[in-house]
Amino acid sequence: MSIRVSAFRRFFFLLLLISFAGTASAGQAALSITDDFGNEVTLQAPAKRIVALYGSFNEILYAMDLGDRLVARTAADHYPEQITALPSIGTHMRPNPELIVALKPDLVLQMAGRSQAATALEPLKTRGIPCAMFKVASFEEMFFMVRRLGVLTGEPESASGLIESMNARLDSVLQKYVTSSVLPSVFFEIRYPNLLAAGQGSIVNDIIRHAGGINCISNHKKIVRMGEEELMRLNPRTYVYQTGRMNPSPVRPDERSHFKLIDAVRNKRILKVDESVFSRPGPRNVEAVEILADFLFNNKEK
Repeated sequence: MSIRVSAFRRFFFLLLLISFAGTASAGQAALSITDDFGNEVTLQAPAKRIVALYGSFNEILYAMDLGDRLVARTAADHYPEQITALPSIGTHMRPNPELIVALKPDLVLQMAGRSQAATALEPLKTRGIPCAMFKVASFEEMFFMVRRLGVLTGEPESASGLIESMNARLDSVLQKYVTSSVLPSVFFEIRYPNLLAAGQGSIVNDIIRHAGGINCISNHKKIVRMGEEELMRLNPRTYVYQTGRMNPSPVRPDERSHFKLIDAVRNKRILKVDESVFSRPGPRNVEAVEILADFLFNNKEK
């Protein structure tokens, strides 16, 4: 269950490091990666002025001790706290290209989502600003992204250090908690009312897996619309609901009349979690694994 980057991705990253070392020794600083949508991103020098259009990148860069390279934030970004001192350039889906251009970034980072995420980059690309877009639905994909950020920032060792630290904590959870062959079923609520659940295509799914549970939603989408009848049929052993921008003030599941027959509700196995820790890909997802594993196997809330 411990996530390691695949042999292919290790080989790919080794080639990137060899290329980086070779160009550096020849007095060249060109750095190149391919993002998750097949776009080659090439920089003539390590990125020093970075605009991140999604909060995940802020957390990752700060974890790599590169937070000082960020020059802007989106309106929704408030973590880490230092980020609030930076100018806001709009939203994840609707950034203001003029504000971004005025900051003279040498790299813009975007996370895939709806089609607007890619569209938002077009005005920047036409102005010659290097842009990279990533898609993360697992720890493996996150680690691959971190390695490429290490290349673009000229800090591959910082990237490797972060990955090793995260993997060590994931391994610790595996050794400490995940010993049972029977995996407890978990339902993860994204939003209520108009119930939305985390599907197989979400980072939440991998968090559940690493914590020793199994996502009771088999749909491969990131977010799945659910009817209450379907939830009753699934009858999860554990019910996790998030609070945050997508689920600002949900009624507790055990206070919803239709939910009282669910096994998780009857047995008081309900866990309230922070949306930004669980649903946003980043270093804190390891903390999410630790929180969920402790609840699944010790019935403790941190």
